[in-house]
Amino acid sequence: MASTQLSPPRTRASARSWAAVLTLAAATFAVVTSEMLPVGLLPSLARDLHVSAGTAGLTVTLPGLVAAAAAPLLPVVARRADRRTVLCALLLLLAAADLLTAYAPAFPVLLAARLLVGVCIGGVWAVAAGLGVRLLPGPSAGRATAVVFSGIAVASVLGVPAGTLLGSVAGWRWAFAAMAGCAFAVAGTLAAVLPPLPAERPVRLGAFPGLLRRPPVRRALAAVALLVTGHFTAYTYVRPVLQRAPGTGATLVSALLLGYGLAGVAGNFVGGALAARDPRRALRLLAAVLGGVVLLLVPASGSPVLAGVLLMAWGLAYGGVSVTSQNGLSAAAPHAPEAASALFAGVFNTAIALGALTGGRLADGPGPTAVLAVGAALALLAALVTGRRE
Repeated sequence: MASTQLSPPRTRASARSWAAVLTLAAATFAVVTSEMLPVGLLPSLARDLHVSAGTAGLTVTLPGLVAAAAAPLLPVVARRADRRTVLCALLLLLAAADLLTAYAPAFPVLLAARLLVGVCIGGVWAVAAGLGVRLLPGPSAGRATAVVFSGIAVASVLGVPAGTLLGSVAGWRWAFAAMAGCAFAVAGTLAAVLPPLPAERPVRLGAFPGLLRRPPVRRALAAVALLVTGHFTAYTYVRPVLQRAPGTGATLVSALLLGYGLAGVAGNFVGGALAARDPRRALRLLAAVLGGVVLLLVPASGSPVLAGVLLMAWGLAYGGVSVTSQNGLSAAAPHAPEAASALFAGVFNTAIALGALTGGRLADGPGPTAVLAVGAALALLAALVTGRRE
């Protein structure tokens, strides 16, 4: 009888916790969609603002660099602030930055708005990445973390393709205006659904050198840096690669990118399941698969069918990278979860920026084949680094 009386409160508490986790996933969806939206809009954005495709790629590079700096600094600056308040403020700032992007009269103004997006990306990643285990501790912690990171994969499936579609129909400015509305709605939902989340262990700058002295942390961060740089070297400019195939128009490319995103959602949960057993081995496998399929795209890019199959495999592999890396770092630094998340977010976003910058230089120089080859080489090197023991 006693257990029957206790069951409904536990059920309600669990439902509230899962609702909060889903809201965090919406926050990661909003920041990653805002971050990656220019990927699908580069040609029209570059044309309207009178810059080259490589220069337009700075709209991805600069937010990544700012996010890399903001990720470790924001938890230090807001070390005693309630995490719910911090997340709400960041989503409101994101809404303002996306709105400024939509109304930017010139490329420098747009870049200034994208710098604000970078602050939001770094802050949300650093804070939200470790909250799943607080909201649902115990056996559900791994699934909660996977759900939080599923927002990244859903951004690829729904956010970027939907924004690309809206941009092709109504113009790229409307795509960013729509994201401003989305970010504002997520901020309101966070305020309503998240419970109070006071800082558990205030993060100090001195925590980061201590973490970097741990070999498992160094190895995991090096693998993330190489793998994510390789991925974004190739993926930021994958649209021109896909358009090389005869008969591959904008509609087919959008469909292929949608399939990539769907595979990424599946990969997020597959990666989470693999990481629960052995994060290091899971990350090594994902890096090897990603590097292999990107390399195979070099000879296969002329065939829409083969390119589509490889793109699905690419999405499946990359979809598991974020949750696998986060789980690996959490296991390597259980005493400092938020500091580890901040380092992870900083390295991840630095790699996004380096990848977009490298891809841009290669796209404007040697061309799409070099973009794929360099991206694949970096991913395969990440697999080697992950397999090495210090």
